[in-house]
Amino acid sequence: MQRIWRATLVAVVALALAACTNAGASSGDGPVEKIRIGTLLDVTSWDPAQADIGFDGPYLSAVYDPLVALDEKSQPIPALATSWTYSPDRLTLTMRLRSGVTFTDGKPFDAAAAVANLNHLKAGVRSGQTYANVADVRRVDADTIALRLKKKDDALLYNMGLGRSWMASPAAIKAKSLVARPVGSGPYTYDQGDSTPGSQYAFTRKPQHWDRRTYPFESVRVLPIADPTASFNAMLSGQLDVAYANAADTPHAKRNGWNIASKVATWVGIQFTDRTGSQLKPLGDVRVRRAINHAFDGAAILKSVGQGAGVATNQVFPAGDPAYDASLNDRYAFDLEKAKQLMAEAGYADGFRITMPMSSIFQPWQPAVQQILGQIGIKVTWKNLSPADYQKNAATYPMFVAVVALDSNAAASVDGRIASQQWFNPNPSTEAFPELHGLLGEIGATTGKEQLALIRRLNAEVTDQAWQDVWYQADNTYFSKKGITVTPITGMMFPTLRFLQRG
Repeated sequence: MQRIWRATLVAVVALALAACTNAGASSGDGPVEKIRIGTLLDVTSWDPAQADIGFDGPYLSAVYDPLVALDEKSQPIPALATSWTYSPDRLTLTMRLRSGVTFTDGKPFDAAAAVANLNHLKAGVRSGQTYANVADVRRVDADTIALRLKKKDDALLYNMGLGRSWMASPAAIKAKSLVARPVGSGPYTYDQGDSTPGSQYAFTRKPQHWDRRTYPFESVRVLPIADPTASFNAMLSGQLDVAYANAADTPHAKRNGWNIASKVATWVGIQFTDRTGSQLKPLGDVRVRRAINHAFDGAAILKSVGQGAGVATNQVFPAGDPAYDASLNDRYAFDLEKAKQLMAEAGYADGFRITMPMSSIFQPWQPAVQQILGQIGIKVTWKNLSPADYQKNAATYPMFVAVVALDSNAAASVDGRIASQQWFNPNPSTEAFPELHGLLGEIGATTGKEQLALIRRLNAEVTDQAWQDVWYQADNTYFSKKGITVTPITGMMFPTLRFLQRG
């Protein structure tokens, strides 16, 4: 999923603030009627099949309704799909649809429209992964559809709610016109004449939207501002009401009386792509991977590079998640002597040489990686890549510095961070680890509390196998003016509009 990569672009994308001005929000003691949002990146695409989950949420949630939404606990809730049921074998998902909804081009939302959208999303380069286990989608009747699955997929509804079930007009899909202009049934109308692509996007609330109470603001403006300093200055000058924030500015935000909301969003550390030693023999020895884990002081790196905004941990399940186990954080306590001992036991007392990729995005961590690996004898040669080439090529190296998005759904974390092929994990090789592979099979055959217990066991096994070297989980932070609250959602780099409320 592309959102995993776009979370790392903070350091290299720059947009001018000069064009980021518009009329002020409501003042005084009355309710806020207009909201101006400073997000990090420009909209990727108005086509839901090409859009990015990460930072596209505010844009797309203004103009599109989803089939499935998420609540504040990341649980799937009804939207255009009013209810759903699984067959006993969980291979057929039947959805009842909301009636009386129309797109901005006047076309009705119905079962035929939902089928057309899901087929479009299934074929999408970015959205298709969500529907990888969907064999086909069919119309049951005017208000009912059925998704037939190739195998049980416990993360499907979560991923749909995360941003992979936006419904667009089938006519616009057929015309391939969504890239230039959205055509949805969402709570706001896109004011193209009052918008400047790349600078600001204006939206006006629809008076008769079916879910009007969820969207309290009469108008919304979204301004892509890549520079955190520029975004903070825009908050100070009254140009923004909500901003994707730099945690270093939190003390100043507190002095200004702003609301501050934070939640873990990504894990930061070293991703091992070669756990079997096929590229670099030493990494096939778990003692070497464990040594690397022991060598890094995640808490110190979080403080020095991550500005203390996050949680020092060695897990890929978000802190606070039901699958997260705080007791596992002691498994790789910082211990340089232990790391050296493990290297010696594995037969690499003198270390080995490795080539790792580097780009401007990851340079804040480069000196620490160079020094720490050197202390246990691992001599790094860096291959400099452009930020764009890093995603394409980093995973061709045995290991690399990574920032990877987290998911607030345990089943999605299992699939997306451990079991399935991803750009950052092209060779999961789970079959080479019998205990781990067996747990994955058991997890796929269960649901509910039994499945969660197995996922917690999997978390322990992945940690024991040093599946990666996680230093810490980094927060995403948002500032908002008085009268506006933001509810962060792990999995969304910037929350959709339903999570921005008066308060």
